[in-house]
Amino acid sequence: MKAKLLIMVFGFALIGCETKIEKEYISEPCPEEEKIPTAQLKKELAEKGFQTFDYVDEKTGDTLLMQQYFIAFLKAGPNRSQTKEEADSLQTLHLAHLGRMYEEGFADISGPFGDDGDIRGITIYNVPTQKMADSLANLDPMVKSGRLVIEIHPWWAAKGFPLR
Repeated sequence: MKAKLLIMVFGFALIGCETKIEKEYISEPCPEEEKIPTAQLKKELAEKGFQTFDYVDEKTGDTLLMQQYFIAFLKAGPNRSQTKEEADSLQTLHLAHLGRMYEEGFADISGPFGDDGDIRGITIYNVPTQKMADSLANLDPMVKSGRLVIEIHPWWAAKGFPLR
């Protein structure tokens, strides 16, 4: 079965490719996309205000470019007394907000945690500053309502590596 597969990766590039899926495993890798030289990508990111650094991988000899992203931890907030209908409405608005962040290129991946702890989920923002990530995260209707609160931390990841 052929399927269009979009892989949202932790702060890495969004990759779209045709792939064959058998028994829930990817059996054919995506073809490599056209690569931008590291120096050019580093320059473009710097012009947009992103923090980066590069290093040479001793094993492969490749120059890897690291970029700073921002992880927003979505934590249980002080106002969790909404009715089921209110909570469901907020969830719909929350998912629309996260979808918009992804579509506009501000966030690379979002998702809930699988337990019922205080940290409910994360969003990784692909923006140049923590102030911008904080501002975008606080636009979330769940945050505005007090059902969730945001805690943001800078995070570094290599450009162009897929999530495995």
